[in-house]
Order: sequence, then C-alpha cells, then structure tokens
Amino acid sequence: MGAVGANARVLLIFAALTALFVAIGWAVGSVFMGNWVTGAIIFLVLAGLMNFISYFFSSKIVLMSYRAKLVTEAESPRLHKIVRQVSQASGMPMPKVAIVPSQTPNAFATGRNPKHATVAATEGILRLLTDDELTGVMAHEMAHVKDRDILVMSVAATLAGAISFAARSFFWGTMFGGGGNRDNGTIIIAIVAAITAPIAALLLQMAVSRSREYLADKEGAEMIGRPMALANALRKLDGYNKQMPMQMGNPTSSSLWIVNPFRGGSLVTLFSTHPPMEERLRRLEEMAGHGRF
Repeated sequence: MGAVGANARVLLIFAALTALFVAIGWAVGSVFMGNWVTGAIIFLVLAGLMNFISYFFSSKIVLMSYRAKLVTEAESPRLHKIVRQVSQASGMPMPKVAIVPSQTPNAFATGRNPKHATVAATEGILRLLTDDELTGVMAHEMAHVKDRDILVMSVAATLAGAISFAARSFFWGTMFGGGGNRDNGTIIIAIVAAITAPIAALLLQMAVSRSREYLADKEGAEMIGRPMALANALRKLDGYNKQMPMQMGNPTSSSLWIVNPFRGGSLVTLFSTHPPMEERLRRLEEMAGHGRF
C-alpha cells in the first residue's frame, strides 16, 4: 500500500470519525443546549482540530501515552542492531527506536511516514525473545512502516480514543448531570448515541487493522526469509500477553501492537482489533512449508 492508498484510508477515517464526533455534538446540543445545530457545529470544529492534531501529532501522543522513551544505540545496542538490519533488508530509512517501560512483551510502530517512523519495544519483549524472534517482530513492524499503516493506525487510535472519551463523559454527564431542555425521549436517544459512537469507532479500527496484520506478517516474513522466526515470536507473545496484560494505555490503541496487549471480558474480545492468532500462525507455517519467501 503506497502513500496514495494510505492517504485515502486516512481521509476515510477522518470522514467516518468526524461524523461520529458530530453525532455526539448533536446529542450534547439536544440535551444541554436546547439546540442540536449549535452542538453539531461546535463538535464539527472540534473534529477538525482533532483531525489536524492526530495527523501531525498522533505518533507523539501514542508514545507519550505508553511512556515510551527514545533510546540511542549506546543505550540499547541489541535493539538498534536488529532494527538496522531489518531496515536495510527492507530498503527503508532507519526509524527512531523507543522502549516502553512495561514487562508485558509487545511491540508497535508509529509515525506519519517512513521518514518520521518510530518502532517501540517493551522491556518485556527484549527479555523474552531470542534475536531471531525479535528480528521477526521488527520485520513485521517495518512492513507496517513500508505500507504506511503506521499513519492510518495512529490516526485511528488517536481519534477513536478522543471519541470514546467524549462519549463516555457525555454519558455520565447525562446520567448524573442536569440539562434544562431535556425530555425522556431525547435523553434516551442521546445516551444511545454516546454508547454506540465508541463502539463504531472500535469497529472501524477492527476493519482497518485485521487485514493489515495478515499482510504485515507475510511481508515481514518475506523480508527476512524466516517465517518461523515471526511465528515462534507470535506464539510466545500471545501466551504472555494473556497471562500479563498491559496495565497502561487505552484499548482504543490496541491495533498498534503486534498482538493485543489488553485482555478483559467478552466485549473486549468481541471488538479485538487483531485477527485470530491461530490463523496468523497457520499462514506463516504454510509459508515456511512451501518456501514462499
């Protein structure tokens, strides 16, 4: 997926999530302002501001939300060496390298384009994986950089998080707050809008993420010529993330990670942004068996 395709997907996300933001504005205007037009216009302006911020600053927002620290080669020589090897194999510029202070083993990539990319690994993944397995993970992330998925996923995560926060705030404000121009029908509709907006945002993320994960697995395996390196890493990461889910960040950004770092009830599982691990492993094992790389 080139720059044109990535930009088209970003514009689609901007349009879809802006529509959701305006829907929340309609609800706020109807309940608290007595004028849905005012609420919709205010939230349309806010949506435009959020789109601008997410496009240019989503990477920094994501890194800050996970307390990721950019590290030099002297600070993390092993990770830098592996990332450099993979970037050279992929023909991509060397990205910035960051470490997330979490023992949950995982990794993600973020940025606006390949020239402004950052790959991040948790402290846990550096302890858990062998060099071969870590190379497979970094190849997967560099495939996301190459296909410019990093912009799409970072923007989607930032906007979905903002919508989820706004909808949740409005929901509790409606439940326990006031509003002089309210009737029961309007409140019910507004609450439904507040509940469905973040769900719709998560569904959009899920649609964006799942097909791209399969492609990044395939391209990452082809990049280093060792599908089983990535398969072995994914098997380990899946098990450990189920045992020790991440305690920081927001589930709306789960699509950025190579495996879902959050675990919870049936609702979290239902809206998982990652394809089934069994299918990812099956495809990689099939690649290895047929030598398709």
